[in-house]
Amino acid sequence: MNALQFVVQGGQKLSGTIHPSGNKNAALPIICAALLTDQPVTLENVPRIRDVETLVELIASIGAEMQWGGRNTLHIHAQSLHASNLDPVLCRKIRASILLAAPLLARCGEITLPPPGGDVIGRRRVDTHFLALERLGASFDLSESFHLTTPGLRGADVFLDEPSVTGTENALTAAVAASGTTILRNAASEPHVQDLCHFLVALGAEIDGIGTNKVTVQGGRVLGGATHRIGPDHIEVGSFIGLAAVTGSEIRIADAGVEHLRSTLMGFARLGVSCKIEGPDLVVPAEQEKVIQSDLGGHVSKLEDQPWPAFPADTMSIALVTATQCRGMILIHEKMFESRLFFVDKLIGMGARIVLCDPHRALVAGPSKLRAGSVDSPDIRAGMAMLLAAMCAEGESTINNVGQIERGYERIDERLRALGAKIERVEERRSQ
Repeated sequence: MNALQFVVQGGQKLSGTIHPSGNKNAALPIICAALLTDQPVTLENVPRIRDVETLVELIASIGAEMQWGGRNTLHIHAQSLHASNLDPVLCRKIRASILLAAPLLARCGEITLPPPGGDVIGRRRVDTHFLALERLGASFDLSESFHLTTPGLRGADVFLDEPSVTGTENALTAAVAASGTTILRNAASEPHVQDLCHFLVALGAEIDGIGTNKVTVQGGRVLGGATHRIGPDHIEVGSFIGLAAVTGSEIRIADAGVEHLRSTLMGFARLGVSCKIEGPDLVVPAEQEKVIQSDLGGHVSKLEDQPWPAFPADTMSIALVTATQCRGMILIHEKMFESRLFFVDKLIGMGARIVLCDPHRALVAGPSKLRAGSVDSPDIRAGMAMLLAAMCAEGESTINNVGQIERGYERIDERLRALGAKIERVEERRSQ
């Protein structure tokens, strides 16, 4: 069976309003955390993407009632669970399967978790998860699968060995179920971690320090049901800023979650891309000069990712493509994943002027006139970045393996067509 492709006619001006989907990286841990309670939970603004669909299928397979009510509303009722039958095939499709460790430990006392999958963007250690769960009263055996047991989770003072987002989310979920007080230090504080905290509070948890790197949880509270709305995806907003910039288009991003965009807007401003905040919306004006800002003294500028609230790692691929259409030179420094920049060879093949200095750094000189080509989607964010490159390239491009993009972006072809993009989904390969 042939993989799906996007065929894109580049050089089209876009216009209109686009609504960001619910945050993928909030929806996944929140869906898992809904298993903490045996009461009904309703989640709104859930992105209907492949990673979410896979997680829903996986959770349904262990006994929870999972039902979609409309396109983006998910009803969850985990009255009874049997955690011994996690499907290894489904677990390998998504990295989020590891987020089932804490809630299933809390509910069942024992879990065998097949190794998680996800994007291949470098080594993604799981040590933080298991070291935190061990401090909270779990024992584990890591062989071909991850076998965890607990006689009962208990609160503890936990220093996370790195501010891992998913490690923090597993620790938070376990701490809510644990008896006593837990203090999580060096915790991740991204918007999706904050959203998980707000959901847990809606269930009845007591959490202090939301949005900081020191979070205190008074565990063991009785949890009930709740209705919770997933916040907008700030990574998708960053993708749309890049889309507007590379196509020279004015786009309004409605309900953009502007309170979480400071570092994103600062990063794009370094590339010479400015945005206007109008109430809850973000407007990217058309036909900007897009001149990269040199550092003081005329030195080559640098854009680097760091843990929140700095520039998000998941937006780096988008920023790199945007830089190819901006005047000047900038060093893109991806600190967190050693394989994330390996897609730049595809951009170079399209005409971009990029020097890949090492696995973490790329020097970009722009603007470059990109040529159409046939390219692959190696991971979610690089796939979206290649779609942006195709949108501003001259001619017709084919993007293969678009299933990777659709793991993180809901109905992206339909939504871009509504802005005026010429993008078609096809099932058969086309020769270039």
